Amino acid sequence: MSLAKSTCRALPRSVFISHGGGPCFFYEAAGPFSAIDKNSRVAADFRKLSTVLPKPKVIVICTAHWEADGPKIRVTGQPAPSLVYDYYGFPAETYKLTYPAPGDPQLAADIVALLKGAGISAELELERGFDHGVFIPLKMIYPDADVPVVAISLSSTLDPAFHISVGKALSGLAGRGVLVFGSGMATHNLGMVRSAAAHGEGVPVEPRAGAFIDWLKATLGDGVSAQERERRLLRWTEEAPHARHSHPREEHLLPLHVAAGAAGFAAGELVLDATVFGGMSMASFAFGQQ
Repeated sequence: MSLAKSTCRALPRSVFISHGGGPCFFYEAAGPFSAIDKNSRVAADFRKLSTVLPKPKVIVICTAHWEADGPKIRVTGQPAPSLVYDYYGFPAETYKLTYPAPGDPQLAADIVALLKGAGISAELELERGFDHGVFIPLKMIYPDADVPVVAISLSSTLDPAFHISVGKALSGLAGRGVLVFGSGMATHNLGMVRSAAAHGEGVPVEPRAGAFIDWLKATLGDGVSAQERERRLLRWTEEAPHARHSHPREEHLLPLHVAAGAAGFAAGELVLDATVFGGMSMASFAFGQQ
């Protein structure tokens, strides 16, 4: 496990957070799945991010679990969004979790204007609440729920260039105390996870997953220029080893493109690092400083 060395730092421009599996950090699991339950070391280190990431004035978070139809972005505009328990088969208590963070309708309207100004179709969403890609990681890092939150969707096109452009548009929020999050997973192959979990605890990292994780860390690290970082993320399916093994569908990776674009493709600082189930990576990165 690896956390940032500093526990006192400036507010990043953006963060890519690997949010785990459903509400895994809020119940006690038996067997292999205890590796990511509420008592796991992964959960403990996730909670420590509250000492690494200063509390912003407002959070804008792009979630892997919400896709607008076509080349469009939707933005939550309610003053008090509800929660969407969009996971299945978990203990009853996980459907009673709360996270009463307020929304920020004015910021939501500003975001829609920023996106439209960049030529991106965008609309306010006045009904959908916060899905688990929003409230699970934020409940871990900022449990008091006292920071206003605006959630934004992906586009169902799953186009890397489109989502990079969304991030670049959001860079216009810099200097306002806004922290942009991309909430997804560094790797997301559920078939591999289920297979590894069936073999019990202590499964070694699968070589293909390991190669992808190494590529991702190298791409986001300070040994790569911002221009090269953008190029690699744009062409990740061609550039990354075993790309489709680690992300059979890219919805959990594209929040990274939004976060990286929002920070001008600044180098990422690895703030959380764990791999469980042979290839489920919790690698998370903070980009730039405000």
